[in-house]
Amino acid sequence: MARSKEIFVLGSAGDILYWDMETKMPPAAQAMRGEQLSALELIIHKRLTDPENDALLKKCEGDLNAFDQLQKRNLHLLRKSYDENSKIPDKLVTETAIHQSKCNAVWKKAKAARDFKMFQDDLAKMIDLREQAAEILMKVKGTKTPYDALLDQFEPNMTAARIDEVFAELRQGLIKLIEKVESCDRRPDMSPMSRKVPVEVQKKISLDVMNFIKFDTTSDKAAGRLDETEHPFTTGKYDDVRITTHYYEDRFFSNVFSVMHEGGHALYDQGIPREWMFQPIGTPCSYGIHESQSRFVENIVGRSPEFLSYALPKFRKYSPRSFKGLKNRDIIAAANAVVPSKIRIEADEVTYALHIIIRFEIEKMIFSHKVTVDELPQVWNQKYSDYLGVKVEHDGEGVLQDTHWSGGSFGYFPSYALGNIYSGMFLDKMQKDVPQWRRSVRGGDFSPVLGWLRTNVHAKGDLYDPADLVKVVTGKEVTVAPFLKYLDRKMSKIYGF
Repeated sequence: MARSKEIFVLGSAGDILYWDMETKMPPAAQAMRGEQLSALELIIHKRLTDPENDALLKKCEGDLNAFDQLQKRNLHLLRKSYDENSKIPDKLVTETAIHQSKCNAVWKKAKAARDFKMFQDDLAKMIDLREQAAEILMKVKGTKTPYDALLDQFEPNMTAARIDEVFAELRQGLIKLIEKVESCDRRPDMSPMSRKVPVEVQKKISLDVMNFIKFDTTSDKAAGRLDETEHPFTTGKYDDVRITTHYYEDRFFSNVFSVMHEGGHALYDQGIPREWMFQPIGTPCSYGIHESQSRFVENIVGRSPEFLSYALPKFRKYSPRSFKGLKNRDIIAAANAVVPSKIRIEADEVTYALHIIIRFEIEKMIFSHKVTVDELPQVWNQKYSDYLGVKVEHDGEGVLQDTHWSGGSFGYFPSYALGNIYSGMFLDKMQKDVPQWRRSVRGGDFSPVLGWLRTNVHAKGDLYDPADLVKVVTGKEVTVAPFLKYLDRKMSKIYGF
């Protein structure tokens, strides 16, 4: 546990270096930051793979009956980490960390220039580096494919074959729902979503939103902060969790939902039992469970009529002109409308998973060598046309829109859609446990929702693998039915079917 604590602390220092790189770091510092992160990654890797760890683990494993459930889970997680990391060469760790920093910087420039070719070579190298790691890890993890080895890093024991099954059911349900929506005559007026709201006003509204969800950034005991970046993210643990957003004057709700999404992540990071700090069990269960928390706060609460009915009068006071002539019901309908788009983070709840399915399918193609890097924009654009019926005009709104691949996070994207599925299951259970939650939210009280999430999800840390946690919380195996049911009910009220 002493060794585990040291690794935890070093990793948290890396989180802050990454946060600084995205928020405050001067442009000229990119190369130095790459060296700093690389050096830190190498130190962590050496600590993780110290042969003494193996000796200590073997000693403990020789008498497992001496340990309780929590200690056994810690041992399991430590063993998994050691076995996997000890097979990755130091050189590959260093080279990957340095290239992550460079690749991210190149991606930003390429996105701004809307030119994939600027990014192509660096992406190809990143794919090669991740493939080298995947080839090693698949042997350690016992997966059938390199891509399954990458998936396991984000969603333990989840395979591409299982995701294919779940996503097929999800896709079928969403297509049926989209067809129902398109057959309706009622259409929300989308103009409220493009009303201009000054950035300074949006910053005040962001504070209101964070106060509502109880993410403290202002008191003398604050354990969080909010900053601005090109691509919103959350980083940190326990007493230092930082979220970011991006402000668009003519897309006010983009910021509101971004803050709620990242705030959902932050609440999870802050809600894990403090007595487990520095231990393997004192970390989030998986990226999919993490996404379930962000999507829960953003969509199930943030886009709910109850929250918007509570919040909109407050927003109006900051900028009366921006909301002049708008009724609450019109804004609520627009905020929940089904409008196929080109940008994932701007997608509505119904079409969002199709964005993820596209990325999942492309990642499978990449690591099975069914597509070359230079073909990615063409494949991307065609899938957007086929799945969402939209035409991608340039790379900035196409294959370059996300930061994930620049950091080598292949296998992460499925977690978003899995998170939606988990959130639907959690909602189904919470409504039985806390039937008055909507009334509380309408009155400005998030406590019943947060309390349920704290008790049922946050407090479990990494005691279970994700599918097992879902069953512990809900009593059911992973199923898309509750999520589709939730969407159908919401859309029926908006579109009148």
